[in-house]
Amino acid sequence: QAQLKESGGGLVQPGGSLRLSCRGSGGILDYNDIAWFRQAPGKQREGVSCIASSDGSAKYADSVKGRFIISRDNSMNSAYLQMNGLKPDDTGVYYCAADFMTCRENRNGLESHEYRSWGQGTQVTISP
Repeated sequence: QAQLKESGGGLVQPGGSLRLSCRGSGGILDYNDIAWFRQAPGKQREGVSCIASSDGSAKYADSVKGRFIISRDNSMNSAYLQMNGLKPDDTGVYYCAADFMTCRENRNGLESHEYRSWGQGTQVTISP
């Protein structure tokens, strides 16, 4: 059964960095686009970034542009989210998601309803 599993979360001080990983099994990342979402307590889940399977083109939410970098390594069945300049507002549970051709010019790519496969999430806490 195809699955996604996140790792790399933790507690970091403001201004610090974290690198999240999303490992896919069952071939789920072979041809699917990948996205990272986050959900803070009491807030709706929001799209952070996505990356296409075809050419590695990426999209970012305005709140993370210039600070976060999404990447993927198909040979490792993995995707990553490098998070720099972390702020307390970045706190939340981070999820990776995958689906076919979602992160494309004619799609938003950062809306949760676009994705059918999800991981369990990893907690990221930014606090002094």
